[in-house]
Amino acid sequence: MLKLQQIIGLPVYIAHSGAHAGKVRDVWFDEHWMLQGFVLDGWNWKPRTVCTVLWEDVLVCGADCLFIGSKEAIGLRRLSSLQRSFLNGCVRLKDLPVVTAEGKQLGRVSDVYFNPIMGTQVVGYELTDGFLSDLMDGRRWLRAPRDPDVFLLGEDAIVVPPLDESALERVAASDP
Repeated sequence: MLKLQQIIGLPVYIAHSGAHAGKVRDVWFDEHWMLQGFVLDGWNWKPRTVCTVLWEDVLVCGADCLFIGSKEAIGLRRLSSLQRSFLNGCVRLKDLPVVTAEGKQLGRVSDVYFNPIMGTQVVGYELTDGFLSDLMDGRRWLRAPRDPDVFLLGEDAIVVPPLDESALERVAASDP
């Protein structure tokens, strides 16, 4: 499993030439919060557009870099089409509150885990209760359900069914 924050900042290379295509600046999702692709850094001559790479054009998503098939995999997208993202969209996943259907806040999204080989589905969420709580108790990890209808991934919060504290696992600095 990889964390999204481990991907942000990684270099992107073109597989057949080894040319540097940019660095990952953000990750964007569709309306069902499925991973769609990566936003690359760099200057763009068109206003309100960014360079992107679709997830399906990523050949390798490793711990130290990403490889894409060709320079043609890099496209321009309007910022308005990237509404849901991890860091910078109109609706951003980072710091989104996670609450139960009973009204209890479990924490805020600190990071997102995904399996780069099996597909684009989010595997789990790392939750934070704040800096001091993270230092004293560690962060908690909430496994994403296999049935996407169990969680409501909304614009202002993620709503989950009622959970007891045993459903949340404590994680250290390493992956769960």
